[in-house]
Amino acid sequence: MDAAKIRLSAKEMELVANADWILTKSGIIDKVKTVLEGLQDKMLEHCRANKNIIHPQITQVPPKISKGENYKGLPYLILDYPRIFEKESTLAIRTMFWWGNFFSITLQLAGNYKKESEERISSAYSILAGNGFFCCINEDEWQHHFDNTNYLPIKEITQGQFKAIIEEKSFIKIAKKILLQQWNDAGDILLNDFKLLTEIISCQDGEKAP
Repeated sequence: MDAAKIRLSAKEMELVANADWILTKSGIIDKVKTVLEGLQDKMLEHCRANKNIIHPQITQVPPKISKGENYKGLPYLILDYPRIFEKESTLAIRTMFWWGNFFSITLQLAGNYKKESEERISSAYSILAGNGFFCCINEDEWQHHFDNTNYLPIKEITQGQFKAIIEEKSFIKIAKKILLQQWNDAGDILLNDFKLLTEIISCQDGEKAP
């Protein structure tokens, strides 16, 4: 192996000799998990108090918090609730913390759940645009970054363009990011956005689960 490739830069040497930053990182990740745990409790409470929001068979699946170290090289945590990931259909609201970037909340739909909600989401254009949501234009539904190859601000496209994206793609992803500098308010913002998204896709009297 080329020795030059394994030599440490001055910055790398400073970090490798200092355990404090790793301990600080671990402490921050623990706090993020606490934020998401508090949020999931409030999500559950909201859905239990408003049983017509989403089909009960969907909300009966418990929330799940996942943790990883390498989304584009950086740590992340994801809270999924509701979380239906089937071979042909998806209905999920995913709350994400991505180190160095943002918190985000995403409504993700595919298959029967997409078909059921297309009209409601298209009709919510003004609400979503006014609340800072983005619409996914990527062909890969498992990308979470907000580069313009993945998401476009809904307020920057016309209602007709938005409707076409919703109808023509095989999945729907509507997302919003919250700056890390908004840490102290992030939980409340994410909960309000969760309530908005569930209201948009809420069940109507007489409808059946797909």
